[in-house]
Amino acid sequence: MKSIRALCAIAALFVVAACQTDKQPTVKTAQPLTIAAASDLRYAMGEAITQFEKTNPGVDIKPVYGSSGSFYAQIRNGAPFDVFFSADMEYLQKLADEGFALKETLFEHAVGRLVVWVRIDSPLDVDKRGIDALTDAGVKHVAIANPKTAPYGRAAVAAMQKLGVYEKVKERLVLGDNVSQTLEFIDSGQAQIGIVAMSLATAPVVRPNGRYWEIPLTAYPQMDQGGVILKNTKAREAANQFRSFILSDQGKAVFRQFGFYMPEDQN
Repeated sequence: MKSIRALCAIAALFVVAACQTDKQPTVKTAQPLTIAAASDLRYAMGEAITQFEKTNPGVDIKPVYGSSGSFYAQIRNGAPFDVFFSADMEYLQKLADEGFALKETLFEHAVGRLVVWVRIDSPLDVDKRGIDALTDAGVKHVAIANPKTAPYGRAAVAAMQKLGVYEKVKERLVLGDNVSQTLEFIDSGQAQIGIVAMSLATAPVVRPNGRYWEIPLTAYPQMDQGGVILKNTKAREAANQFRSFILSDQGKAVFRQFGFYMPEDQN
């Protein structure tokens, strides 16, 4: 009888051990960080995220791209972003002043640039004609970002006015929701030419598809860009880490690679 009880006890131990062996180890999931970013950052930010996640595998960044003005409105209405990167510092300052962002985390990290862009197969000679290519008789539509919500749209209007072509082309303007959609309008043939961000025109996936002429920086207000951590973030530590990376030499190198100036380059 004792031997039977002993055998049962041993069998029970084997069952427990087997259950413990089959149990899967707990896998720690990466901390999610949701970023709202101006659409001119689409490719530069993608590269920055790739480099950051290589050395910070515990953070999983989810970027969403759009116009700065639209994101400003969404954040004020409770959109659950952790960090906001804007192409206009004014939106960031407003969110901080209004209590939607952490004022002490506000930072400037890049200066945007404008170019006149055409498809690679376009007959328009932007290299020689520059901004005047917008007025060519063969141009039916000129694409720019919506100046009401997109900083690149406001800068494009300012540049055209400064360089004396706005009145000639204002009836031909088609407006993208953001500067990335503006590029799509031209690339798809819906517009023959337009004004977009240097950071998009020089991106490796875009550069072979088009030609561009850079609009002088003196033709439009300086496009200071930056970011801020939002007040309701649930990933403050990860947000701080990414903020530090963007401001590091490695982060700055990424943005320079995509055609941005750094604030210190303007001094």
